[in-house]
Amino acid sequence: MSDYELFAKAFMAARDDRIGVEPVRAWVRGLAASPRILDLGCGHGVPIGRELASLGCSVLGVDTSETLLAAFRRNVPGASAVRADAGMLGLKPSAFDGVVAWGLLFLLEPARQEAVIHQAASALRPGGRMLATAPWQIAEWTDVLTGRRCVSLGRARYHQLFAGAGLAVMDEGAGEDEGSNYYWCAAKPAEPPGETDPG
Repeated sequence: MSDYELFAKAFMAARDDRIGVEPVRAWVRGLAASPRILDLGCGHGVPIGRELASLGCSVLGVDTSETLLAAFRRNVPGASAVRADAGMLGLKPSAFDGVVAWGLLFLLEPARQEAVIHQAASALRPGGRMLATAPWQIAEWTDVLTGRRCVSLGRARYHQLFAGAGLAVMDEGAGEDEGSNYYWCAAKPAEPPGETDPG
């Protein structure tokens, strides 16, 4: 049983339904029309999954808590959801226009953070983008809900991890939300144009 299954009801009660909305809206504007989005650590879908759906996205939510996934399915009608580890999905490559990992990376041990970034890169179509949150500083702290250790690897290491997964950091900074989250927007290079047949 995952930690967030044990604390699912407390998480849903504590989650502010405004945090993340504005940065997600801005991020979606940079994607293709009607994008397909992979929401890693989707929780109960409020507010991120719900906002994505309202913006015309097709959403696949992933979480380890069945309680949170059941709530996600109620809160984001029409979305799909699966119970799985975010770094071990085995998805078809290049299946998504965007990947969101809001409030997820720093909850994981460093090796699992790297696995999630590589999973996201594999899942993205050429030209697709990932949106993730983690402090820019190197830091460790205790998650107030689960009591687990949280780890931020810091700006230099996150840039290395994105680059190592084949993603280029396009933007980063303090998100315009009540949680003052620091966000990372990284993109998979678009496919080079095909060579023109000289005839």
